Amino acid sequence: GDPGSGRGRPAARPPAVLRLGNPGRRISIGLIGMTFVLSIFAGRLIQLQGLDSKVYAAKAAEQRTKPVKLPARRGSITDVNGHELALTLEAREIFVDPGVVATPQQRDRVAAALAAELSVPKEQIMAKLAAGGRYQQVAAAVDPVVAQRIMDRDFKGVGSKHRYRRDYPGGNLAGTVLGFVGADGSGLSGLESTYNKLLAGRDGEQIEGRHVPMTGNTLQTPVDGGSVRLTIDRDIQWAAQKAITDQVKAVGARTGSAIVLDTLTGHVLAMANAPELDLKNWQKTAPEDWVNRSVTDVFEPGSTNKVITAAAALESGAVKPDSVFSVRDNIRCADQVLRDSHPHPVERLTFSGVVATSSNVGTILAAQKVGDQKLHEMLKRFGFGAKPGTGLPGEEAGLLPDWRKWSGSQRCTVAYGQGVSVTALQTASVYQTIANGGVRVTPQIVAGTTGAEGVFTPSAPAGRSRVIGQDTAEQISSMLEAAVSEEGTGNLAAIDGYRVAGKTGTAMRYDAKCQGYCGYTATFVGFAPADKPRLVVLAVVQDPHRGYYGGEIAAPVFKKVMTFALKSKKIPPTGTRPPAVRIRAGE
Repeated sequence: GDPGSGRGRPAARPPAVLRLGNPGRRISIGLIGMTFVLSIFAGRLIQLQGLDSKVYAAKAAEQRTKPVKLPARRGSITDVNGHELALTLEAREIFVDPGVVATPQQRDRVAAALAAELSVPKEQIMAKLAAGGRYQQVAAAVDPVVAQRIMDRDFKGVGSKHRYRRDYPGGNLAGTVLGFVGADGSGLSGLESTYNKLLAGRDGEQIEGRHVPMTGNTLQTPVDGGSVRLTIDRDIQWAAQKAITDQVKAVGARTGSAIVLDTLTGHVLAMANAPELDLKNWQKTAPEDWVNRSVTDVFEPGSTNKVITAAAALESGAVKPDSVFSVRDNIRCADQVLRDSHPHPVERLTFSGVVATSSNVGTILAAQKVGDQKLHEMLKRFGFGAKPGTGLPGEEAGLLPDWRKWSGSQRCTVAYGQGVSVTALQTASVYQTIANGGVRVTPQIVAGTTGAEGVFTPSAPAGRSRVIGQDTAEQISSMLEAAVSEEGTGNLAAIDGYRVAGKTGTAMRYDAKCQGYCGYTATFVGFAPADKPRLVVLAVVQDPHRGYYGGEIAAPVFKKVMTFALKSKKIPPTGTRPPAVRIRAGE
């Protein structure tokens, strides 16, 4: 400006100062931030390489390798002489990799070849090849010879693995006793199920694929299963099965059972059912036919039960073998009139005669001298109302109502085997007791087992209990021998050259389907030689349609089976003559 004007230029401002703050503080904050980030990375690294290293190593190994099961060989089930009834054979699994068998031409060629070798429809193989994925099982258990023929074709995408398959050489021999195994090799029924843990052994494991360090063991060796030895005799089992099956067909019956027991040991030498289960085709059989009817089916025993009433009467001292009864052909019990099997005039029968001719009325008269409570106690002592004790799956205890709950008519019918229920094995056990001089031996069907180490362990000795006195047992045996004589009801059970003791049974059959009594149960059970008993044989036929009396339907089965068993066990006739048994008073 003009110096003379009085106004000058404004005063100049001092330059602004840039304040950068405290550099040490900034560096500290940056270092803290970097440390935090690095600590996160370090922690994650420690987690990955340290804490989670095993998990990731396992996952990595899993991607490079895969565990493969090494199946254990299932143990065998044999008869008493070591003949194999159930055994394990070498087999092969056949599989395909659909990803490799890719073109339609390849699939058609592979499917046609496999269908021909495996006897399965070609469409079934084509469906597996079209299913996708990398693994499809075509057949689970193929004969090694067939598998080798397939592998010799050198198809790409077709492979085989070592497997086992269960085989039953006898087909249906003792089918329901043995049982069967499922597709996974586990026992599903019968003794295959009961002894599954022993028979199955323990599977091993092998790691397949490229070896990766630090992935652990690559092999766990399988432990083969142990074996089970039965008391059953293969030949006697076959004879029993044939006899009961033939008779069930011949008389148009629903089912049947036949049992053979060793009198002294209680060993089950045969346990046959009809129809029997074909173990090679069990999948085609209805589940209700998988069961062992000898121990599961419960029925009213009928006149075979009269020996228990006889035992109670003789043991109590109320009756002797020669005690005479005046026997009409009917008797009133409460609101019912009960009858003998056929009309007859009043007969004066000895008690031996009552048993030999199987008189219902005479048996009721004897039971009335004993009383309900003592009869009930005797039924219990013979094993009624309790499982026989073999350990067989499905074993039933039958039905023994408390004597205080018996109805008016039941107080009479129980004496001749109606109003109580038993199984075939329970009935056979009653006659084993009488044949063994009054000592009951718990029935046994397993002789012993062999563990994985190859040592045979016999089954524990069977339980033994005295049920009736030796004298009573011998008196009843004489009555039963008279029952097989010409005058008795069981004369069709007589065997040339041998003394035979036995009893017929014909009972009305309760059927849930008709909600009442429909049809009959025909039974015969006895032992031989009568004076030195070695074998007990029982035959029971359910709901026959051509005849129904135990003496005509079941006795012939007893005769066939007992005759075969005596010869098979080389048991000679005793050469003695039966004592004279007085049937009627005045004879």
